[in-house]
Amino acid sequence: MRILQISSAQSLGGGERHLADLANGLVDRGHEVFVALRQHSALNDELSKVAKENITALPLRNSLDVSSARALASLVRKNDIQIIQAHMARDYPLAAYAARRNPVSRLILTRHVLFPLNRLHRLTFSGASRIIAVSQAVATQLRADKVAPPEKISVVLNGVDTRRFARAREQFNRQEFLKTWKLPEPGWLVGTVGELTPLKGHQDFLRAAAQISKDIAGCNFIIAGIDHSPDGKNETQVEKLIDELDLRKQVRRVKWLDDLAQLYCALDVFVSASHTESFGLAIVEAMASRTAVVVTETEGAREIIRDGETGLLTQISDPNELAVAIQSLLNDEATRLRIAAAAQRDVAEKFSVERMVDETEKIYQASLK
Repeated sequence: MRILQISSAQSLGGGERHLADLANGLVDRGHEVFVALRQHSALNDELSKVAKENITALPLRNSLDVSSARALASLVRKNDIQIIQAHMARDYPLAAYAARRNPVSRLILTRHVLFPLNRLHRLTFSGASRIIAVSQAVATQLRADKVAPPEKISVVLNGVDTRRFARAREQFNRQEFLKTWKLPEPGWLVGTVGELTPLKGHQDFLRAAAQISKDIAGCNFIIAGIDHSPDGKNETQVEKLIDELDLRKQVRRVKWLDDLAQLYCALDVFVSASHTESFGLAIVEAMASRTAVVVTETEGAREIIRDGETGLLTQISDPNELAVAIQSLLNDEATRLRIAAAAQRDVAEKFSVERMVDETEKIYQASLK
């Protein structure tokens, strides 16, 4: 098949990781994959299997970018594209226009988030051959919003490269990591990964960290995430709270890491304090790294975690409960290791990239019949 993936994302988040893994996996299966991105997109470096000549830079400014819509239509026609797949709401109308101008092509829209769609996007969904939801929670939201007939909506759970994270665990050298980060040994390490936005619950994480620091000596905390707010206010609020809670010595902040697998392996406990999560890719990555996880029971997390077996679920916006759950794992090595091992097995069985690519490929084939 000749497949075009479209994304106007500038930063690298869960949806972009999904697109990169999908595109690379499709190339491995012999499909010819094309990708339309913004100039200087972070995705460029992630598309290792896609031929460079098949990656096109377009403005993709917004859902009403007529010139980009026309360029996409031309790209589809020139390369005899059979499948057009868009991953962001602002790209849906542009992809739909390209599909209408090339009736042989089939439009696939992937929905990664739970936020409501506007009227323009609802109209766009009517022209899609199939809509892919990355979790049951997203599919439920789409059906409730009545954006498309239920039979058009399919669930393909996100996947991760489980073998890469397993290899990282096998090759991981904790002493070297701690030395590089100038962290004390022995000591506990608890961390979270995610964009600096209130919805990710970083303030709850920090309040839990303050409570843990009072009870457990030698515990350090890492926050990895970028602030995409125009004025940097989210980062400012996080930094202010670190000072207010007197955590400057215990908390290490990094904007991002090229190899998150190393961080996951270094952590004794990975934490997701999100207030909402359509899936939770970072949670699955940590589990694939055989790291114990404590997460808030968002819609997406409930589909991933078996409470007490592959992780611990806590109430949303409850730093006290979050702290208690983290401490319970730090204080019980046997339980921590058991949960981490079970989580890694679970991810390998249910959340592999191979399974994700296989299910997506079948949707493509069905839409072309």
